[in-house]
Parts: sequence; structure tokens; C-alpha cells
Amino acid sequence: MKCLFCTSEALPFVATGGLGDVSGALPKILCKKGIDCRVILPLYECIDRNFYNIKFIKSFTVPVAWRNQYCGLFECLYNDTKYYFIDNEYYFKRNGIYGHYDDAERFAFFSRACIETLKHLDFKVDIIHCNDWQTALIPIYKSKIYYEDNFYSDIKTIFTIHNIQYQGKYSMDIINDVFGISNNDKNILEFDGCINLMKGAIETSNKITTVSTTYAEEICYPYYSHGLDSIVRNNKWKLYGIVNGIDIDLYNPKIDKFIYSNYSYENLEKKLENKLKLQEHLNLKVNQSIPIIAMVTRLAEHKGMDIVKYAFEKMINEKDFQFIILGSGDSEYESFFYNMQCKYPFKVSCCRGFVTELSHKIYAASDIFLMPSKSEPCGLSQMIALRYGSIPIVRNTGGLKDTVRDSGDGFGVGFVFNNYDANDMVNAIYRAIEGYKNKEGWNLLMKRAMKEDNSWNKSASKYINLYNSILNPKF
Repeated sequence: MKCLFCTSEALPFVATGGLGDVSGALPKILCKKGIDCRVILPLYECIDRNFYNIKFIKSFTVPVAWRNQYCGLFECLYNDTKYYFIDNEYYFKRNGIYGHYDDAERFAFFSRACIETLKHLDFKVDIIHCNDWQTALIPIYKSKIYYEDNFYSDIKTIFTIHNIQYQGKYSMDIINDVFGISNNDKNILEFDGCINLMKGAIETSNKITTVSTTYAEEICYPYYSHGLDSIVRNNKWKLYGIVNGIDIDLYNPKIDKFIYSNYSYENLEKKLENKLKLQEHLNLKVNQSIPIIAMVTRLAEHKGMDIVKYAFEKMINEKDFQFIILGSGDSEYESFFYNMQCKYPFKVSCCRGFVTELSHKIYAASDIFLMPSKSEPCGLSQMIALRYGSIPIVRNTGGLKDTVRDSGDGFGVGFVFNNYDANDMVNAIYRAIEGYKNKEGWNLLMKRAMKEDNSWNKSASKYINLYNSILNPKF
């Protein structure tokens, strides 16, 4: 089976969030399981061509509505996976990969280039796997522009929704000039008075997936769908939820080069060395008995920052714990946690931005990991935390619900609260702090957490089954 995995970002080349993690990890496992899966992404300015030995293959032109634009095709082999890169300096030689005034045209070009590349490589695939709004035009173009071309007639498309909040919305007046879609087909893209690329992909793809089982159910309802619930419900017959995995080679406390001391569930005393050294590094009180609660997150309301902010000073004054947060985002929350660090200098550490090495150190050193999200399509941090024996506190939503079971029954691996409410979150945090005091029980909980299998192996098998079901409906 042959698959082209189309994405706007992929580790290790470029990533801004979970999509980059998925695009770097899933194709690698698919290849190991016998799928000829190749990844294609833009050749952004920030990608180091020399370091990754990225080589030029050929060039051709790509239609973008009425234009014909240069397209350079490059490739490299990384982790036994073939990566293709689409080059056009006008579109991609810029600082930052998103947020430009012409993103609509940039990713229209990229989507057409992905389709055209197949013919130029003579790589006849069975599946084109598209991801988020940046590649949403691929199934649309296939069904409306390439449907008469025999080369593409048997190719099936899958569209994965990583976060339904970002839909690719644009004014209707660019539908022909930028996207090259005729007015006769505008109904495919039109929704709520504007172009909605994600809506079009949902309508035209053979199958749709989301990144967790619970999220697939949630986006059928207005609270989670950001307006697309009616479209999702109408296409629910082809919607599947498959929980993301994590790269267990990248996130492995036994061999992690970023942490102070390597460890496993068999020698948890080494985890304690990470805690003491990080306390010292961040100017926190060095004390092994004080639990560290950590967050590695975007500082945004949907990540639960509003309820954390609301309850924070009450908690820090009532309970003896230390708090470490790493991330950036809304200035309101950046300022708040910086002020908390100034007010409680030996109990709170606010680390702005995102530093890969520091994030690994935080996972390894922390005792408790907080994710009180309002919504969470999948989430990777809770699975990484489990891998490092940092016990997650999560709200019962999306992928958090699918990957963290409450430990109250003696079998779970974390602490779960249901309502998006500061008091419910505080109760879960206090339960965790009390549980931490029982050292024997806490060690058992850490070992249970670290034995959880959140690798891509299971998820990749589910994707392969889905691919087979499209190609052979009797499968």
C-alpha cells in the first residue's frame, strides 16, 4: 500500500504544535509496518537543507487559479522515511510558517503541488492523507478538478482534523481568483457566508478522522465544534476517532539526553535527582518532600488558564507545593505567572517561551502534571508526563479522557475532574497532593503510569485498518 502524507509541518524539520509531532512520528511507524508512506511539506526558510541532506530532484510549474507558479521538488531520507519538500521562495522563504496575509494562496499552491508531485514522480498512491485546513484543498481539488484524470481516479483521500477551531475561513470573493474554484462549485466551500476550507474537506474526503475517540463525539456538538457541528453530524458516517501516540524513542527517560539523570520505573530514585537539580536550577527551594506541579502549555484560555489563574493564589497559600510553568501565549497569563513568580520566588517558576531541553527536564523532575483544558482534541503532554512518571491531573475531555483514568479505583494513572470549574480542578489538585504524601502508594502509581503504552504502534495499526477499509469495503 502506498500513501502520501500531506502536512504543513513535521518534526524534526519544523513544528509549532501537535501536528508537527504527529507528522514526524506516525509515517515512521507506518513505514515500519510495511506501508510505503512518504511525507510532503513546504520547504520553509527555517528548514536546514544541509543538516538534513535535502537534495533537489526536479522543477515544474503548478497552477494556482489563473497563475502558473514555479515549484521545486526536494527530498531526503530521515528515520527510513522519505520526505518531499515543495519549494517556492515567494511563498515559503519567510520568517514564520503561518500568519501571513496570503496564507490562503500559499497553501492553495502547496495543495496543488502535492497533487501534481505524484504525477511528476510517477508515484501512484492508494491514499492521500491530509491534515488540517492547510491541506484541506487537496480532497476538494481531487473531486472538482482532477476527477477526469485517470492517474488520480482510484486514489482515496483521508482528512484528519487535529483542531477544529482552525478551519481556514476566507472571504467568498477570492474563491476563483485564489483557489481556482468555479462559482458552479462554490457550495462545496461556502459555509456561514464565507469560504470554509475544512468544511469542504469534510464534504469531499472519503474518510475523516480526529485525534481521539472522545473528540470525534464532541465535535458533533456546538460547544466543541466552533460552528461546524451540523457539517460533522451530516458526515458522521465517515468519521473516526483515533488517539494520537507519542514517539517513545524521543520521550524515554532511560535514554533522554536532555534530563539530568536517566531512570526507569525500576529505579525511581534517579527521578528524584532530576527534581533536586531542577529546583536548584530554577531557584526553587531544594526539598525532595515538596511536590512539584508543572505545566508545559500554550498560555490560552482553552488550555484552562482562566481557572488556574482564578484559583492559583488560594492554592499556593493553602497547600505546600511548588509550581513550574513553561510556555507562551496571551499576555494576560504571561504577566500573571511572572507576577506570581515575583511574589512567591521560591515556590513559583515562570519560564516563558518554549525550550525543548527544559520541557524534558520539567517532565522528568515534576511529580504532578496539570492539564485542566476546556477542550483538548488529543493532547500529547499528558502521555509524555505518564512516560516520565509525572502524574497527570486532567479535565475529562477529548484525548485527556481517552488516555488518563482516575486512580481512585486503584487501577488508574492520574486524577480526573469533570466540570470546567475552578473548584473541581482545585479538589483534584488537593487529592493529588494528599496522595503524594503516601510514598509507597505514590511509587506504585508512578510505576503504573510509566508502564502505560501510548506508543504510535496501536494507533498506526488503526490507521492501516482504516486505509484498508477504504480500499476494500469488505475488509
